Amino acid sequence: MAKFVSIEAEARERAGKGAARATRRQGKVPAVIYGAKQTPTLIALDPRLVLREIQRSGWRSRLYEIKVGAETTRALIRDVQLHPVSDKPEHVDFQRFAPGEKIRVAVTVMFHNEATSVGLKRGGVLNVVRHSVECYCDPEKVPEHFEADLASLDINDNVRWSDLKGTEDTRPTILDRDFVIATVAAPTKMAEPAAEAGAAAAAPAAPAKAPAKANAKK
Repeated sequence: MAKFVSIEAEARERAGKGAARATRRQGKVPAVIYGAKQTPTLIALDPRLVLREIQRSGWRSRLYEIKVGAETTRALIRDVQLHPVSDKPEHVDFQRFAPGEKIRVAVTVMFHNEATSVGLKRGGVLNVVRHSVECYCDPEKVPEHFEADLASLDINDNVRWSDLKGTEDTRPTILDRDFVIATVAAPTKMAEPAAEAGAAAAAPAAPAKAPAKANAKK
């Protein structure tokens, strides 16, 4: 059973930029719940609640139960608009779940056993291609995260979609290939340039040329 985070919201009566500004002046964040072929629901949220959620990893795949009075709506956060200077939340878009329909979510990838990875212990570097993977799944079975085990990976080895754990009830949006999640790349070659620089520094400086003597007067 999927886990839902319960949040409290207040109903808003009017839409539009003016109404949104009025909501912000009251210390709230305007938001909307859309989807499932229903009329959008206008709500207002506590900004501290919004910041708490977006600062937690994996908020794009987190499931919410939004309580507005006596009504409860299940939804995902689809977008959060932030102020360009202060980074305060200015608007939140939620997508309502439609019964029987799969939803598209971005599920965070968690990497394990970096300390025991063969390639990383040899000096390799973990190059993460995808920190999250977009996939389709049932709203009741959205995974909190996928897991990638790095223990057996050597230099130039990859983690691919088929290597992830926790994907059983999901279907990726990319279907034409077993795409790469991360790679253990070879270490950057810095030793040779450093040695050359050290040798140049240790080389004795060429003796300065003596100034030419002035011609004697005849």
